[in-house]
Amino acid sequence: MILVPISLKQAKEFVSKHHRHNQPPVGWKWGVGLQTGETLVGVAMAGRPVARLLDDGLTLEITRVCTLGDKNANSMLYGAALRAGRALGYRRFVTYTLESESGASLRAVGFKDDGKAGGGEWNRPNRKRKASQEVGYSPEPKVRWTIQ
Repeated sequence: MILVPISLKQAKEFVSKHHRHNQPPVGWKWGVGLQTGETLVGVAMAGRPVARLLDDGLTLEITRVCTLGDKNANSMLYGAALRAGRALGYRRFVTYTLESESGASLRAVGFKDDGKAGGGEWNRPNRKRKASQEVGYSPEPKVRWTIQ
């Protein structure tokens, strides 16, 4: 497996086709792909933190990692995203998993479990939103992972 540059269009298409429970994020700063031969087997997408209080200009969120299941592909993509982000000057990195996911790939590259964060519906009595599953996001509780 080798790391390759990837366009936003390629990353979104891959996530749309292969991610188990999320649609591609709307925005991004950059991404990286992973290939075996000529076949794209994974992508990582990085962007501004979705949580506005984390958006301090030095924090980067890895918004999606999606693979076809190749061994160590997730860890390779997270590691590449961390190295690239550090080279660009980012100091803190965050990402989220569903509470039901193990986070093994994140622990493998040094992320720490920062506790529960997010999940549920965004709809509020005075701020109506579409149900999360209608717009392609899981309402299951999330775990935030961080690394400095």
